[in-house]
Amino acid sequence: MKILRKLYDWTLNKANHPKAPWFLSFISFIESSFFPIPPDIILIPMIIANRFKAWWYALICTASSVIGGIAGYCIGSFFYSTIGIMILKYYSLGDQFTNFESLYNENGIWIVLGAGFTPFPFKFITIASGFFHLNIYLFIIVALIGRGSRFYLIAFLLRIFGNWIKNFIDKYFNLLAILFFILLIGSFIFLKYL
Repeated sequence: MKILRKLYDWTLNKANHPKAPWFLSFISFIESSFFPIPPDIILIPMIIANRFKAWWYALICTASSVIGGIAGYCIGSFFYSTIGIMILKYYSLGDQFTNFESLYNENGIWIVLGAGFTPFPFKFITIASGFFHLNIYLFIIVALIGRGSRFYLIAFLLRIFGNWIKNFIDKYFNLLAILFFILLIGSFIFLKYL
């Protein structure tokens, strides 16, 4: 927990650095295609440090995440047999991917929307969208809605309740970090047994 606490404090201190939005953009992009940590872990401290930029940070997160999702889509569509399989095997999700096909073919749009809004691993869905050939334009629209809803909701709540949320995070940081990792690992376990 000390490492996470240091990362949180470091992010708060660096949030006003001129390159902070680029870092947020980079994390948002790679999380949508292969990186395991969601951008919320960077977005939340940045908004807490500067609530007046909440909408700007949400826009950066949304746009970068959707562009990263398009990269994940391309991995699934064009490079599944090389890069896609490596990513899924890294997360031990290779077997679940094939079991996921019928569910995805029936509910692809809702799955993209749900994964965009929840802590569910978005990279799995972006690769699946490309592999199962979900309409790219539909994918982009639904990803924008899902990811935008998530990041703008975070921005809205932090902008309105920023001081209270900051105090809450400071007080219950260890518990929140544990909860975050339970949700993250739980979503991978859910996928594993899908």
